[in-house]
Amino acid sequence: MINLPISTDHIRTTLAAYLDEHPEEKPDLAPALGLLDAGADLVSRSEFRGHATAGAILAGPDGRILHIHHLVTGKWLLPGGHLESSDTTLLDAALRELAEETGIPADTVTPSSDSPLHIDIHPIPANDAKGEPEHRHIDFRFLFRTESEVGPLQTEEVADAAWREIDSISGNRLRQRIAQALR
Repeated sequence: MINLPISTDHIRTTLAAYLDEHPEEKPDLAPALGLLDAGADLVSRSEFRGHATAGAILAGPDGRILHIHHLVTGKWLLPGGHLESSDTTLLDAALRELAEETGIPADTVTPSSDSPLHIDIHPIPANDAKGEPEHRHIDFRFLFRTESEVGPLQTEEVADAAWREIDSISGNRLRQRIAQALR
């Protein structure tokens, strides 16, 4: 079987299935739907109207959630990042980013579902060093579980990692979904 990179159709199908499960979020995700309808390539990092990213919500055995301290933003965030040509699904991309950033081997992590637990659209400030204008990330966030500990960090992007309580998650909807999924 030939593995193909993530396509715009995969993004559209994943988004549509998510909205079938969470129709109340359609107004929040309308910008992504609009870009898809306009023919935008949300797989391309150079699509500055908005492009897809993949994030991992990793729950440890005690229910705490792994956060990374991101060097560029200086903030504690969930692991995740841009899609790469080797990724075949958004879930694969989230798992790859998790393993790269935290050193936790992919084979010690179990996805809770093939579908994202949450999709978020958020602004990214301009980065003159990379020649990137302000743009939006459409972040497909997947829930994983593990018994493993953090390994070597990706020190180009990540300064530290820590297991934190669910109440440290900033978004109410995301926090509620995580708590519900971990019950």
